[in-house]
Amino acid sequence: MPTGFPQGSPFDPGNPGAYAAWRSEKLAAAPVSPAELVVEVNDPRALTAAERSAVLERCARANMAIYASNTAGQADPEIPRRLGEQIGLHSLDKHFLADDDGISALTVAAGSTHAEFIPYTDRAIKWHTDGYYNPPERTVRGMLLHCVHPASSGGDNQLLDHEIAYILLRDSDPDLVRALSAPDVMTIPARHEAEGEARPAQSGPVFSVDPHGALHMRYTARRISIVWKNDAATVAAVAALEDLLARGTPWTLHARLEAGMGLICNNLLHDRSAFRDDPLQQRLLYRARYYQRISKR
Repeated sequence: MPTGFPQGSPFDPGNPGAYAAWRSEKLAAAPVSPAELVVEVNDPRALTAAERSAVLERCARANMAIYASNTAGQADPEIPRRLGEQIGLHSLDKHFLADDDGISALTVAAGSTHAEFIPYTDRAIKWHTDGYYNPPERTVRGMLLHCVHPASSGGDNQLLDHEIAYILLRDSDPDLVRALSAPDVMTIPARHEAEGEARPAQSGPVFSVDPHGALHMRYTARRISIVWKNDAATVAAVAALEDLLARGTPWTLHARLEAGMGLICNNLLHDRSAFRDDPLQQRLLYRARYYQRISKR
């Protein structure tokens, strides 16, 4: 079964030696508690050298970091934008629901176009990576979430490093990752509006390797508006991934962002629980999505 992994990559199922070395290093460093990810920062808009180093260290070993800052209640979209600039994130994915600056304000948006899309409701969101419907030239590789106001209850996230998901699937059966790396394994159908086609159908792999050799994952657990390749290998691989996410792993982390906290990640697997708003103060998070990965140093 052909894959899109370059020769010599540890992610190529035909390269067990490189995989074993990478796997050993990855699992030795992987956090099993969200507390290991937390970095205390004063102002995310102006990180100190020590704060930046701590954030990058966590992202290097876990593809994510959580920060806690002194910006509780500040509704300033410059917080994620300026933070991103300091860690190598510059090119924002300015999709049609984002504000003019490319930052999305995630809050319940009853009665507007945004209300048609789950992130702008109080409903649960299943496991996914962001931008899975984007074309290759707009691949989302980095993401920031910054909490201005949390929900009264709920709105928590589960987080799973996609490299860990890859390891667990490959250790179970390398054919699972072979199937999920097929270039036509997952198709998002075209989206139509009254004026015509708003977005063409987009096919692509779940697992791929970017030009710098990093593993990328494109996935959604949705059961509507998605078409999986119709063969036995894909059916088995999708079922194995769904089972892995449903039963949890030692590396599946549970996090709740409070006011002034944020998540920085290389677009890893995450979900969101349903939530209930405080009648006097709606949940508000800023989301910034980028075409770059987080800087290594």
